[in-house]
Amino acid sequence: MKYLYILVLSFLPLFATANNDFSEIVKEQIKFVNQINDDNATQESIIEITKKQEIFYADMIENIMINKQQYINKNTSRASQIYALEKIINLNKRRGNKYAVIRDEVKIKSYKILDLGHTMMVDILKSLDEDYDKFEDKMGKIFANNQLQIEKINTENYEDILKIVDSSLVIKQVQKSIRDYYALLEINNDMMKYISIFDKKMYTLNKYSQYKLIKPIVYINNIAIVKSVNSILMKFNFNVIKLILILFLIVIVYFIRTIFYNILERYIVKIKSLENYSKEILDSIKKLVEITIIIINIELVVYVYNDFLTVETISKIFNIIYGLLFTFIVYRIANVIAKIKVNKINADKHSIKFEIINVGIKVVNFAIWIIGSLIVLFLAGVNLTAVLSGLGIGGFAVALAAKDSLANFFGTLNILFSDMFSQGDWIKIDGVEGTVVEIGLRVTTLRTFDNALISIPNATVSNKDVRNWNRRSLGRRIKMSIGVKYDSKPQDLKNAIDEIYSMLDQHPGIATLNTDYKHSSQSHRLRVVRSKDDAEGVKKTLLVYLDEFGASSINILIYCFSKTVKWSEWLEVKQDVMFKMMEILEKNNLEFAFPSMSLYHENNLELPTQK
Repeated sequence: MKYLYILVLSFLPLFATANNDFSEIVKEQIKFVNQINDDNATQESIIEITKKQEIFYADMIENIMINKQQYINKNTSRASQIYALEKIINLNKRRGNKYAVIRDEVKIKSYKILDLGHTMMVDILKSLDEDYDKFEDKMGKIFANNQLQIEKINTENYEDILKIVDSSLVIKQVQKSIRDYYALLEINNDMMKYISIFDKKMYTLNKYSQYKLIKPIVYINNIAIVKSVNSILMKFNFNVIKLILILFLIVIVYFIRTIFYNILERYIVKIKSLENYSKEILDSIKKLVEITIIIINIELVVYVYNDFLTVETISKIFNIIYGLLFTFIVYRIANVIAKIKVNKINADKHSIKFEIINVGIKVVNFAIWIIGSLIVLFLAGVNLTAVLSGLGIGGFAVALAAKDSLANFFGTLNILFSDMFSQGDWIKIDGVEGTVVEIGLRVTTLRTFDNALISIPNATVSNKDVRNWNRRSLGRRIKMSIGVKYDSKPQDLKNAIDEIYSMLDQHPGIATLNTDYKHSSQSHRLRVVRSKDDAEGVKKTLLVYLDEFGASSINILIYCFSKTVKWSEWLEVKQDVMFKMMEILEKNNLEFAFPSMSLYHENNLELPTQK
C-alpha cells in the first residue's frame, strides 16, 4: 500500500501539468501575456494584442457582473492541489529531485496567485454596494493587500532556470511552470489595471444588477448598431442606455406628478388639525410641489448621466435646494393658516388685537426661516455645533451691532403689552399725527391726514408721549366762545344762556349727565381705577356760562361733548348746534360782536366813539 501511495504521488504532477489546472479564461490571459512578451512581437502587433486584451477584460468583467452572486459564492480554492503538491515536494526532496521540487513549489505559488486574484475580485464585487467614494477607498485597500500577499509569494528569481538548455522532461516542466507563474503575476497586475479602468462601468453595472436590468442592458449594448452609436455618444459621456433611462424617467415623473399630488391631498385631508385648511394649503403649495418633483427629476437625470455616481458638490447643491423648498412650503402653509384664522377672527368680531396677531405671524415666519437656514446649512455639510458655538462667542458683538434693532424689538413688546394704541387709531407722537397702519417688529407706520406714510422706530414710540384720539367711547369735545356786542341787555344775555343750555341738554347728539352709557363689565387686563368714565373715555360735561368781558365783546363760553366720537358725525352735530345758537341769539336781540377800536381825543373829555 505504501508503494502504491508513492506511485500515485509520483504521477500527480504529470497529470496537473498536462491539464494545467487552469480555467479557459486563465489560459486566454496567459496567451495574451505570452504574445506580448514574445521576442518576435512587433510594436504594431503588441498594440493590436493590447486592444484585444482590453476587449477581453471588458467582456470578462461584464460577464462576472452578470453572474456576480454566482462568482462570489463559487469555491475556487486549490487547497487540495496545494496539499498534494506539498506531499510530492517532500518526497522529491528526500529523493534529491531538485528541479521537480522547484517545479512543484512554483506550481503552488501559481495556485496561490490565482486564489489571491479570485479573493481580490470577490472583495471588489462586495464593495460595489457601497457609495462610490467608499468603493474607491476600499478598492485601493484591496489592491494594497493583494500586493502585500504577492510580495510574500514572489521571493525568488527563476530567470537562471529559464536559461537552461536541456531536453529532459523535468526541466521542460519546471520552465513551463515558471513561465506560467510569471504570466500569472502579470495577469494579477493586469486585473488590477483593468478593474481601475472599468471601475465606473462595474459600479454602473452593479446598479443595473440591483434593479434587475443588467442582462437586457448588456444585450442592448452588444447590438452592433448600439455599439456604433455609443462610440459617438461616448465623447459626451452618453450612451444609448443612458438616453433610454433618462427619457423613461422624464415620462414616469411626468405621469406620477398628478398621482403624487393626489396622494398628498388625501394625506393632508386626513390630518385633523389641517382638514379645515386643506384646499387653501394645497393651492398655495401646488407650484412648489411641482417644482420639487421637477428638481427630483433633474437630480435623477444627473445621477444616471453620471453613471449612478454621487458627486458630493452636486449632491450638496440639490440638498440645499430641497432645504429651501421645504422651508418655503412650511412658510406658505403657516401663512395660509394664519390668513384663514385672521379672516375668521374678523368675521366673528373677536376682541383680539390685530397687532399682536401681526407680530406673532412675523415672529413665527422669522423662526421658520431661521430653522430653515439651519437645515440648509446642515444639508450643505456645515458643522452646526461649531456655528452655534460661534454664535455664543460672537453674541456680545452681535448684540452691540444690533442694539438699535433690539431696542426697537423691545419697544414693540412695550407697545403691545402697555396697550398704548392699536391699528387704525388716530394718534399723535412727537409732533407727528395720523392713523396707525401697522405695528411692526421694528417700526410703527402712520398714515398722516395729508396721505403721507411715516415710519417711527418703536424704541422712539415707547419713550415718547402718545396722544390717542381713538380711546374715546363717548364724547368728543365742542368748545367755543360766542362774542356779543357790549350794548346787549343783561336780561337778553341771561335768557340766551339759559336757552342755549336747554338746547344742548335736549339735543340728541350732545352727551349730558342723563345720557345712558353701559360700561364694559369685562376688561382685557386686570386693573383698579377710580373713575370708569375716565378709564373708558366717557365725557358728559355740559357748560354754558357768561365767560368774560373781552376787548370788543362780551363772551359766552360753550363747553360740551358730542355723543359720537367720529369726526364726520361730530362735525354734523357741531354744525347743527351752531345754527341753533345763531337762532337763539337772534331771538333774544343779541348780535355777534366784531373786532373794534376806540379812539380818544386828548384835548376834550368826549366819550369814546365805537367804530
